[in-house]
Amino acid sequence: MKDLIRVRSLISAEIEAVLNQQIKKEAYSSSIYLSMASWCDRNGFDGSADYFFKQAEEERHHQMKLYKYVLDMGGTAISPEITNIKIEYNSFREVFEDALDQEVAITQSFKNIAAKCHKEQDFVTMEFLNWFLKEQREEEYKARRALELFEVIGEEGTGRWQIDKHVGSIKYDSEA
Repeated sequence: MKDLIRVRSLISAEIEAVLNQQIKKEAYSSSIYLSMASWCDRNGFDGSADYFFKQAEEERHHQMKLYKYVLDMGGTAISPEITNIKIEYNSFREVFEDALDQEVAITQSFKNIAAKCHKEQDFVTMEFLNWFLKEQREEEYKARRALELFEVIGEEGTGRWQIDKHVGSIKYDSEA
């Protein structure tokens, strides 16, 4: 039987390392969003719990897309260990503040990877990253809009209930 001939790697060791770090960040994000969904569910914010369950699934999808890319390029993708996930929040608003902070950090991480690809002239990985950079525009937009609901609606009276009902309907129009 013939052995499979695989290219050692079409990406440098440094790019492989930062992509594996990003895989871990995406897994961490997914876990954070699951924790946020759990907190929202325990505190009666069903709409927000659904919103964060969807976000967790999206981050998992991003993780797997990166994982598969590293493998397809002949690299070694590493399954990350995730620990130290925050499970308690002081307020409903804090959940959304943390979500926005997480998205901003992920965007910055992708920008850093893109800068490394540019420096190495790794145009194949740069093209691959363009999908993520576009996706992060959407993710940050949705996180900002969700947080803005706290200002627009307010938390008094039925405010938190209204926010919870509206968060799932936030849409991003890439044509705008």
